[in-house]
Amino acid sequence: MALTRRTTLLAGTALGGAALLAGCADGARPDPMSAERSAAAERVRKQAARDSTALLARYDATLAAHPRLAARLRPLRAEVARHAEAFSSDAPSAAASASAPAAGSAHGADAPRVPDDEPGARSALAKAERSLADARAAALVSAPPELARLLASVAAAGAAHAYLLAQAG
Repeated sequence: MALTRRTTLLAGTALGGAALLAGCADGARPDPMSAERSAAAERVRKQAARDSTALLARYDATLAAHPRLAARLRPLRAEVARHAEAFSSDAPSAAASASAPAAGSAHGADAPRVPDDEPGARSALAKAERSLADARAAALVSAPPELARLLASVAAAGAAHAYLLAQAG
């Protein structure tokens, strides 16, 4: 059989198609390491959502105990609510429930303890913000890039909140 230009082109096209199909088939196989990374990222995300929700409860308890701090705390609380929403897998319902303190939400057995004096209450919130910012910074190493960026941003906001809460007056 004589090697013609048409035969060569047909053979090249067939080989290219076979290589393309083989490449697609290889990509369809589940990667166990990818599944583990995805599960780890989901655990980090869920923990971050729980942490933001707990911090939100601390803000609500502080606002209930010290209503005179409302002007200072409400903007920070609103940011924490947005953080909880960002980490939540069910963002629309989290946005609705986290946007404003629920009436009586800071009362009950599960409410965080709030110091009786306003400076102590602000200090306790600052400590909680700082601790959570540090935990989020530590979680960066196990998070995929997009989640790591979110964690870093929220950790920076938490550090700023801690600074603002620690300021007198």
